[in-house]
Amino acid sequence: MTIRNLDALFKPDTVALICNGGHDEEIIARNLMGSGFKGPIMPVDAKRIALAGALAYRDIASLPLPPALAIITRPLREAPTLIRELGERGARAALLVSDARNLPPAERAALGQAVLDAAQPYLLRVLGPGSQGFNVPRSNLNVSLDRQPLLPGEIALITESGTIGQTALDLGNHHGFGFSHLIHLGDSLDVDLADVLDYLAGDYHSRAILLYLERIGDARKFMSAARRAARVKPVVVLKPRRYPEEPDDAVYAAAFRRAGLLRVDDSEEFLQMIEVLKVAKQVRNDRLAILSNSSSMSLLATDTLYQFGGRLAQFSEPTQQGLEPLIESSALPNPADLGDQADATVYGRALDLVLADPGVDGVLVIKTPSALGNTTAVADTLIQRLSTSRHCVIASFPGPRTGADARQRLLERRVPTYETASAAVRAFMRIVQYKRNQALLMETPPSLPEEFTPDVAAARTLIARALSDGRGGLNEYEAIQLLATYGIPVAETRLARSPDEAAAMAAQLHPLVALKIMTPEAVTQPRIGGVARYLGSPDAVRQAATTMLTRLREVAPAARFNGFVLQPMVAREGAYELTVGVRAGGGFGPVIYFGQGGAETEAIGDLAYGLPPLNLHLAREMMAQTRIYQRLRYSLLRRANLNALALTLVKVSQMVIDLSELAELDINPLWVNARGVVALDARVRLTPPADIPIQRLAIRPYPKELEETITLSNGREVLLRPVLPEDEPALQALALRASPEDLQRRFFRPIRELSHDLAATLTQIDYHREMALVAVGSGLPGKAEVYGIINLSADPNNERAEYSILIDRALMGLGLGNRLTRRIIHYARARGIQEIYGEVLTENKPMLQMNRALGFAVHNDRDDPGLKHVVLSLHHAGLSIG
Repeated sequence: MTIRNLDALFKPDTVALICNGGHDEEIIARNLMGSGFKGPIMPVDAKRIALAGALAYRDIASLPLPPALAIITRPLREAPTLIRELGERGARAALLVSDARNLPPAERAALGQAVLDAAQPYLLRVLGPGSQGFNVPRSNLNVSLDRQPLLPGEIALITESGTIGQTALDLGNHHGFGFSHLIHLGDSLDVDLADVLDYLAGDYHSRAILLYLERIGDARKFMSAARRAARVKPVVVLKPRRYPEEPDDAVYAAAFRRAGLLRVDDSEEFLQMIEVLKVAKQVRNDRLAILSNSSSMSLLATDTLYQFGGRLAQFSEPTQQGLEPLIESSALPNPADLGDQADATVYGRALDLVLADPGVDGVLVIKTPSALGNTTAVADTLIQRLSTSRHCVIASFPGPRTGADARQRLLERRVPTYETASAAVRAFMRIVQYKRNQALLMETPPSLPEEFTPDVAAARTLIARALSDGRGGLNEYEAIQLLATYGIPVAETRLARSPDEAAAMAAQLHPLVALKIMTPEAVTQPRIGGVARYLGSPDAVRQAATTMLTRLREVAPAARFNGFVLQPMVAREGAYELTVGVRAGGGFGPVIYFGQGGAETEAIGDLAYGLPPLNLHLAREMMAQTRIYQRLRYSLLRRANLNALALTLVKVSQMVIDLSELAELDINPLWVNARGVVALDARVRLTPPADIPIQRLAIRPYPKELEETITLSNGREVLLRPVLPEDEPALQALALRASPEDLQRRFFRPIRELSHDLAATLTQIDYHREMALVAVGSGLPGKAEVYGIINLSADPNNERAEYSILIDRALMGLGLGNRLTRRIIHYARARGIQEIYGEVLTENKPMLQMNRALGFAVHNDRDDPGLKHVVLSLHHAGLSIG
């Protein structure tokens, strides 16, 4: 992951155009000239004297200046040589326009690698091949194949489809909206979606990002970049739901939700989000007021609102009293039916009332065509109130003729406007959904209700035994044992090697037992009656076991017999039958699922998916995606222990992290009632262990290997470990114990306490690009006291990292700050970071002294004498730690 030299790509000061004698370079040259690019434009074409008025050069070596950006329209077979020549000439970025899809796959792959090999020594970045270029109006840079200019705007569009980009450009020019960037990625040989996301996340001219994508190559890289970008600005994604087939759309949906992206359903809604996002900051919640001159349109709008989980605003008493003379006598206050004779004056009075109501988060104004009401006048009335209102206002003015002028006026004033009321409501709820996604990203998870320490060694022994036997999975008995090693409650399960042993065990169990024969040839089980339930005596168990074994020998003489599994028949007692498991998620690695279980699980299709790692908060959010969750949460007669369910998902998540051999897990049924959960049956499929287990996950899990217990100079033991989201309350408590001077030295501004947003930023980190170590006392995360924290945030190039530290005053002078700093330096060196830097107030003498002792260089700030810059060069990199 790197944004190295992307400024040279999107903000070059010189451009070379490596020509092929075709039409593509003529279009690009014309666009580049027409965009007002202020730097030198240098065509390279031995057959031309000039291109679009610019003098052409014979070859790259003849260029008078090193080009920051080179656009190559020549065939891909020539690209490796050209890239090497450009690198030698000092170029830092290249755009490959030529399409490689007509080449044989093997040649295409070989040429791609050759291009990367040629670019790497010069750190030259390559966009493409097959890219139709990009347009950055603020840089006066249009190096695209589009035949229209691009209006400047505040929304960036990244697309894997050239036609989507051209359609967006055409619609933008028609409706008068523009883009900060319009970038077609092409084949993403080097510069890919994640790189551009990282770049645009730091571009303050881009207020939001639209993504059209069809597939994701490096899932971990994408998730890290998407989570970072979504933290700072809205990111809207459109992706076909049935392409590609692997992984399926349920995995993509889980990934987008986890990253905090807002997904839309079609290209029309995708482009409409450009206007909707402009009012996103004004939406606080989902309470919508509807003003309309049509009760039918109001009802349809209300249906859509409820469909997307929104609410009608409950008006205050003064608002209701003010609306009474304006609405139809039989109408409810909301939606407010103003009647088909409502004119601009009536709309204006109603708007004044609802816009002043504190219980309203958004207002939908519907004006249908009528002979008595001037549609344009109603639009003007709405526009007049925009400057004095902080509410989100969305309009629906139906009618291709009667509503056209009004819609145009509203769009010019940046009011999201739609022909249908349903589309308007859907737009409002997309904003609400985005706000909810952001809240979920920042929500503090509760601490675990119990100490959870799995017996990983026992689990690995079970798996190793099965793999050494040449088996691709665990048998039923082993699968239940595996769950038990991770503290998942299971039904009592016994293994018997013969019918007589099964009968003896049955005498020790519940009066009624279930019996199952174990054989790897599972296809034979239905033919031999391999499962028997409600066996009420040892003799019945012996007889059933003997019959199963006899039938197995008759039906499949070569089949292996691995014994019998016995379980007591447990009374269901109102328990819900659920399923929890793990399955492959393609490039995203293993994914966890949850939903309604039983024999009809597939037919019911009520499953939700999530990416590991999970905490209790993420587990609850994942459960809430299912239909069965509403019954689990709200049923008064059949209560379910939701905490036990969420904890089970967390335990399964940890199993995925620890056991790279775990390919599939299916716990079905998992019973849950008010007392807790119990797993009755499980199926486990295995694969050989991964070379680097951690790399198979799309989100880097908690790096437990960094945990270390240290002893301070006073003999006190503390645990150094990576920070967890659950640490937020303890970190806020640490800040409350700190003096105002300590907080000023750490945050460089006067604060009294850590806000939720700031504390969440410090504790909910992406271990793939950040690290924070805390020194804690005994207890579970969320309950253990935090004595100190050190944060390290690397740039996307993983070259430089900024660090900061806060220590409990009660532990100052005991060496804790020194130990934390040494530990983070060791971590940075292992990650290959080349330099650590920080800022220290001049008055903070102890901190400066420690920095000098650890080898930091201390520099004065040119503009602020009260500030020092500390820098530590890490001259050699250690082994990567993932």
